[in-house]
Amino acid sequence: MYVQPETVNEALDILAQGPVTVAAGCTDLFPATDRPMLSGPVLDITRIRGLRGINRNADGWRIGAATTWADIVAADLPPAFDMLKLAAREVGSVQIQNSGTIAGNICNASPAADGVPPLLALDAVIELSSTDGQRLIPLSSFLTGPRQTDLRVGEMVTAITVPAKSCNGQSAFLKLGARKYLVISIAMVAARMTVSKGRVKDVAISV
Repeated sequence: MYVQPETVNEALDILAQGPVTVAAGCTDLFPATDRPMLSGPVLDITRIRGLRGINRNADGWRIGAATTWADIVAADLPPAFDMLKLAAREVGSVQIQNSGTIAGNICNASPAADGVPPLLALDAVIELSSTDGQRLIPLSSFLTGPRQTDLRVGEMVTAITVPAKSCNGQSAFLKLGARKYLVISIAMVAARMTVSKGRVKDVAISV
């Protein structure tokens, strides 16, 4: 079964019916598949417009789960997000950046996920949805180990939110790899700092 719902509610109804593989950019999903096609039921969320895009509200910023790395690079965001944009430019090739999604990077839970350090330094919160409602959990708690997350049966990531208090200051991202381009990370660091009157007012560092 291969389905392409057009609303979040339709997708959640399908998830509630039983195990299904959620697919978006598939830049991690296909390489991890040892056969010509994905096995079992596949839920393609790329047609759900409400899952893509970056919006500002009174609480901070909301990044839809299906937002691509290219979307993030092109977005008009405050300097605190510069580290996330720098990481977005390090995610594979331009083709990968055009297809790969921010939620896919998180749910894959790779220790080499470029998006994770900047999002941790932004105090990102994961919005999880199911037919039972929504659950909000800090990214630091959502990731429980290599390739392991706190995603429950029947849930899907619908957004990543960044609180307003974490949207201040300047930021930077550095990545160490075996070569300069198109490389899997060996080590990464993201840092966000707010300076007021020559003094450090707030700092967040993720390694």
